[in-house]
Amino acid sequence: MWDERYNEDEYVYGKLPNDFLAENYEVIPKGKVLSLAEGEGRNAVFLALQGYDVTAVDASKIGLEKAQKLAEEKGVKITTILANLEDFEIQPESWDGIVSIFCPLTEQARQTLHQKVIQGLKENGIFLLEAYTPEQIEFGTGGGKSADYMTSKESLEKDIQALKILKLHKIVRRVVEGKYHTGMASVVQLIAVKA
Repeated sequence: MWDERYNEDEYVYGKLPNDFLAENYEVIPKGKVLSLAEGEGRNAVFLALQGYDVTAVDASKIGLEKAQKLAEEKGVKITTILANLEDFEIQPESWDGIVSIFCPLTEQARQTLHQKVIQGLKENGIFLLEAYTPEQIEFGTGGGKSADYMTSKESLEKDIQALKILKLHKIVRRVVEGKYHTGMASVVQLIAVKA
């Protein structure tokens, strides 16, 4: 599915980073950052431009090829890993930051991945996430047609109990990220630290 979506010249989610990430990336200590469900590279390349050592994981070969092309265009290097997040193993205590922007997973897969995220962060490492909430279905401006791949603030809070929450809120905001994520949207935003 994702290879089909990305199989065009246009960057379907744009080349600019996610707003929440761009406004908050400085909370991530300089060092190694893992970007989950990275797609075409917009967030990974942005972080690399800020001086981070970025590894981007995605299930789409075409998406990751476009990510490398964008990195080359911007004069930075990123590492890419082709993997399904449901099977991906995050190296324990290896990451200064882990970023998850609009990562569509079922509840069970999300809970499992978030436990791997917690284990994967170094001490003082930051987990930064923005995800669609089930109320996003009413807006229809991204995230698919099934609330099964969205998360509530309460579910997220349960998932990451082992981390110290610095910011967690649910808001409705305007998202402008290419042709598939544009318009008013219901999202949950999280910044948490492994203390």
